[in-house]
Amino acid sequence: MDRVDLMPPPAGSGRGEPGPGEPPAAVAPADAYAAVPLLNCLLREVARPVRETGGHRIHHLPGTGRLLRVRGTRRPADPEVRVPGGWQRLDHTALVELVAEELRRHTGLSNHELPAEMTDSRDAVAALLDARAGANPPDGLYARSEQCLLTGHTHHPAPKARGGGPAADWLPYAPEAHARFPLTLLGLREDTVVEEGDTSPLDALGTAPPGYRLLPAHPWQLELAAGELGAAFADGRLIRLGTTVPGTWPTAAIRTVRTPGHDLFLKFSLDVRITNDIRRLWRHDLLALRRTDAAVCAALEGFDGPPAWLSDRGYRTAGFAFEALAVLVRDGFGGRLLPGATPLLAAGLVEGFDGNPLDRVTDPDAWWQAYLARAVPPALAAFAHGVVVEAHLQNTLVAVDADGMPVQVLYRDAEGVKLLRDVGRAAGWERLVYCLVVNHLTEIAGALAERHGGFDPWPAARRALARHDLPETGALLTSPTLPAKTNLLLRWTGADGADARYLPLPNPLME
Repeated sequence: MDRVDLMPPPAGSGRGEPGPGEPPAAVAPADAYAAVPLLNCLLREVARPVRETGGHRIHHLPGTGRLLRVRGTRRPADPEVRVPGGWQRLDHTALVELVAEELRRHTGLSNHELPAEMTDSRDAVAALLDARAGANPPDGLYARSEQCLLTGHTHHPAPKARGGGPAADWLPYAPEAHARFPLTLLGLREDTVVEEGDTSPLDALGTAPPGYRLLPAHPWQLELAAGELGAAFADGRLIRLGTTVPGTWPTAAIRTVRTPGHDLFLKFSLDVRITNDIRRLWRHDLLALRRTDAAVCAALEGFDGPPAWLSDRGYRTAGFAFEALAVLVRDGFGGRLLPGATPLLAAGLVEGFDGNPLDRVTDPDAWWQAYLARAVPPALAAFAHGVVVEAHLQNTLVAVDADGMPVQVLYRDAEGVKLLRDVGRAAGWERLVYCLVVNHLTEIAGALAERHGGFDPWPAARRALARHDLPETGALLTSPTLPAKTNLLLRWTGADGADARYLPLPNPLME
């Protein structure tokens, strides 16, 4: 298998439950991948550090009173619990049981859904690894960067859960399995069409008969919504018109696809819980889309630099199935990407893929300063004009030149944008700091530092942020803590996915 297809599992992973002093057996790769984000959550949100010894970090779990030790920092591996006479290795099943018991005691609440999602996430990784063994990785660097995320969200308890359905239902559409598939083309009767903004690119995907408008659909969503749509197919409000040409491929966002031959991204509804939310295009978000996207465009209109936003220009759907059939039209790269630059998903830089520019950096300080100079200014410029872009790793595209140096950053996804007039300045700043610094810059900095021992990324980051005269930047650079989203506790307590809750983390920006 090509190196791009399978990033090595965390070093030193093991499986089984050897007795004290016994050598560990080899762990299943899926267990190793799935353990990383789950352990990251547990160690950040619940556990309390005790000490480091012999290459291990030991933590106290306050709910159960147990001691847990792991290897590694950014990507913890080899979880073990203290038992009489030594340490006992945890496979993924045992780790899920430990986390569930700890959370029951820590919160006083029970939750039967999240442990199942954790297991589903691990099983999904196993299915993806099997599928990759027989799949060809994409030829282009951009597609490889979007489709490399076997671990995915580094601090989520179940980042690869796919709703608990059989793998055969979702594997044909999985970016991590290098999926390619045609979209289904529907004819939507004209008197039932609901649309807003510029949806003209959809009409270039095929031809609709008189009295109908063209509506592309994600084939997985059509399967999920079959019961909801049966009557519309029966009475002619919907008709099937075939498919697009093969080759549409899913980005890391799964329900957002890139269409071949059309410089276009399309985003669909998927009635599946992925990370914190059911990934449906909700009515309230669609109705706010043009207002939100226009606010971002206006905020960045005077930005002194290359284009930094991929616009969500409009949506089309059916009045009788407003959310189920919605499709959102997002700008492609034409007229936005600097000549000769190659876009890459920032999350892909962290996880790794064949051709990753981080693998050939010789001067980490120069590369990092170039990255900061592209990623920080547009996000802070937007905030200065009342807009919070969701500047996390999966919404950030960094374009590099032929030498792999960052020359441009493009942010995307109006659905995640917040306007200060709606959320308030303090809440908006907290969200921006989490997305841009904790989720994004910290991970890029860590991946770079791992490759270059002794490199300290934070002096350059302090300088990059200090160049902006926002009232909040001074406090950011002197605060002892940063806000970190609590995805594990949020899911365990059943909070709404949009109801972000934060806990304080040590601030590496503070001198």
